[in-house]
Amino acid sequence: MLKHVVKHNNRKGALLYRRVPGEDHMCLLVYSDLLPRMIHDEIMKVLESAVGQQASDLADALFRNIMPDGRNTLQVLHAEGMIQKVPTNQVIVQANPKSSVRLDELNDILDEMAKGEEAIKKLAELDAKVTGWQPGMQEKQAAKKPQKVTEGREVGAPPNSARPAEVPTDAVLSDADIANQLLAQADRMRREAASLLAEVDRLTKEATSIAPAVKVKKTNGTKTKVKAN
Repeated sequence: MLKHVVKHNNRKGALLYRRVPGEDHMCLLVYSDLLPRMIHDEIMKVLESAVGQQASDLADALFRNIMPDGRNTLQVLHAEGMIQKVPTNQVIVQANPKSSVRLDELNDILDEMAKGEEAIKKLAELDAKVTGWQPGMQEKQAAKKPQKVTEGREVGAPPNSARPAEVPTDAVLSDADIANQLLAQADRMRREAASLLAEVDRLTKEATSIAPAVKVKKTNGTKTKVKAN
């Protein structure tokens, strides 16, 4: 199964962020069936790619992607008002063809995985389910009451176009939110770069210990090439 594919109110979507910074109970997604064809195809291309599937959050991969018209994919979704902020307990993630799980439950399990083998066992049990997700007591009680369904705007319609069920103003990612996310992305990339540089130094030292007669040649200030005497 592909990562980042979800359902909200029985509508298919692509999950951008599993959590909103500062609001762990909320997530960000786009409704795939409301996207214009060009944007939809571009998002699916990134989602299905190796980069998209390896990304913890799809938004990280979209931020690195440039559309055919030269625009940043993530910024296009923000500028066009297509990003929706919804509660994680209303989003369903398809774990496999016969099993699904609520996003808030999946987030908790992924957090616990770092704490030890018990959390990993829970995730394995979740994947092994064959009867699908069963709602708990809170969900059964909530099912007795009609819930308001938040609809996205029509495909190709202006961001401020009216619909029978309007999207709340706080459902759209603000400039401050996207700025914080871009800074977080930059910080992650900075840590990745530091890790790569540390690996370069390790490999260089290992090469020198194996063949001391081989001299290391510096390239752009980094020891990356070797040259025999």
